[in-house]
Amino acid sequence: MAGRINDDDVKAVRDAVPIDSVVSEYLQLRNAGGGNLKGLCPFHDEKSPSFQVSPSKGLFHCFGCQEGGDTLAFVMKIDHLTFSETVERLAAKAGITLRYEEGGYNPSHQRGERIRLIEAHKAAAQFYVEQLDSPEAEIGRKFLAGRGFDQAAAAHFGVGYSPAGWDHLTRYLRGKGFSDKELITSGLSQDGRRGPIDRFRGRLMWPISDTSGEIVGFGARKLRDDDNGPKYLNTPETSIYKKSQVLYGIDLAKKDIAKASRAVVVEGYTDVMACHLAGVTTAIATCGTAFGNDHIKILRRLLMDNGSARVIFTFDGDAAGQKAALRAFEDDQKFAAETYIAIAPDSMDPCDLRLAKGDEAVRDLVEPRTPLFEFALRQIVRRYDLETPAGRAAALDEAAAVVAKIKTSSVQREVAVQLAGFVGILDQEFVVHRVAQLAHWARKDRNNRGDRGTGPGGLSRPGAPQQTVQAPTVPSGPALNLRSPAHRTERELLKLALQKPALVSPAFDAYGIDEFTAPPYAAVRQCVADAGGAEQGLAETREYLVAVLDAAPNDTVRNLVTELAVEVFHGKSIDETYAGMQLVQVRLRAVDRRINDVQGSLARLGSNVAPDDLAAAQNEVWVLQQYAQSLRANGADAL
Repeated sequence: MAGRINDDDVKAVRDAVPIDSVVSEYLQLRNAGGGNLKGLCPFHDEKSPSFQVSPSKGLFHCFGCQEGGDTLAFVMKIDHLTFSETVERLAAKAGITLRYEEGGYNPSHQRGERIRLIEAHKAAAQFYVEQLDSPEAEIGRKFLAGRGFDQAAAAHFGVGYSPAGWDHLTRYLRGKGFSDKELITSGLSQDGRRGPIDRFRGRLMWPISDTSGEIVGFGARKLRDDDNGPKYLNTPETSIYKKSQVLYGIDLAKKDIAKASRAVVVEGYTDVMACHLAGVTTAIATCGTAFGNDHIKILRRLLMDNGSARVIFTFDGDAAGQKAALRAFEDDQKFAAETYIAIAPDSMDPCDLRLAKGDEAVRDLVEPRTPLFEFALRQIVRRYDLETPAGRAAALDEAAAVVAKIKTSSVQREVAVQLAGFVGILDQEFVVHRVAQLAHWARKDRNNRGDRGTGPGGLSRPGAPQQTVQAPTVPSGPALNLRSPAHRTERELLKLALQKPALVSPAFDAYGIDEFTAPPYAAVRQCVADAGGAEQGLAETREYLVAVLDAAPNDTVRNLVTELAVEVFHGKSIDETYAGMQLVQVRLRAVDRRINDVQGSLARLGSNVAPDDLAAAQNEVWVLQQYAQSLRANGADAL
């Protein structure tokens, strides 16, 4: 096995790759104030952004699901990588050569599976591109030219050609050092009678990349009549390719989707190419599957669900396209964006439309006109004879059940009013009532099944959206009460110790664990102590935060550390005066608690206290009272 990656190299990778640039490959980030950025969390569904990134500290934290950590933790979590695989991937991005403690440099055959599969796909893509220039690939070049794509267009999208022989790619990748097992696992090869053979043969090849731009699969188009396979053949499901979780063209479109708050969903690879070449650079497509929930999650993170966000579907006008539109409408409300449908004249797809009428026609096609809900409801209603009462009633029953799924009551009512017009029912309130009734029955049925959709109990943290989040549960003791002035001040002091240690050092390091009354805060204070104290952050804040995170005993405490390290402060001016106030308040409350404890003990014991013990206790109270008076009078100077 390869040895452990050198610690200095891990640090170099962590420092070299800015966390905001990595996170931005997966979701749109916007200014959150205080030097932080925010976006929709990629680890749980949410309507408003509670995911924050602190570029200066190299940390992220979600105030909704409590996930947090550094750049390495983010990549490990989102791409399901091991620690070593993550360091290796980011090292390659930063151009850093890694050293290993045992056995020298890491041989390529010992690298993590995901990285090996990605490298195999990258090599395969290059092979296919080179093959597109071969005499055999003339049929492929003619296919592209017939659809309006020249050599430059093919190169831009990485289109290639897979030779018609049995094992051209397999032999090529073996020569690159890939094992037969890796080739089968990747889906690039498949088992034959005498060993692995190429999965794709004699076809045009489109590389399919994930959001970060790494090639994870291929789409292959049939070219010859003697090819008995399907018209389009995709990579099978692998550890890196899940067709329900990838969108073709997302690597090229993601920046423009985020910038324009707009996405265009088309049906195929050539449609994506046609749209981009026509200037619609926000076009993406699914890969051999219906547009579904995981695709929505990808787009929502890029669109950020602002009020002007638009998603335009360009389904064909045929029966299959109508079915796809209705299926998309089922998931419509998972977007906060407005959804539309665009159907070209004569039911042409964007590729055909570009050939027939040019780039301008494609750009005009995707201008939002028909809301998806309107199209979906009209498709339902048109199946019935609206000239008869029975036909109108049947149309209403089916369409109302769809409208009843709309969760927002005001939107539900508005669509119900429009449905009345589609069906031809003059009594709009009757339709509104019918929809509301169906919605009520559906909720009641879910409740009877125990599917109440209740979220975890918890607390609303300062600086986070007002929603329920789970409070840390260790160590044992009373939960956080953020209405408590004591807990609020302890939280601010810990934030200062993590984010601006220079303002509270060296005084903070003299504070005992017991001065933090909330057990979760006491746990964080212990982490700071175990990392060498807040003074360690004076020279290098990032290294200090990594040490504090490493000192955390479990994920709950570790997540609270990242939360406090990125949360904004409550004060307007975060300076020595503000820091001094927090230091004084935490210490003063600790002193007052000790005074009360001693006086309470004396009161309980009454006359049973030995004279010497009584004198000692009274002296301690007097000293503490003088200290408290000095803290109130002199502030931080009395610490």
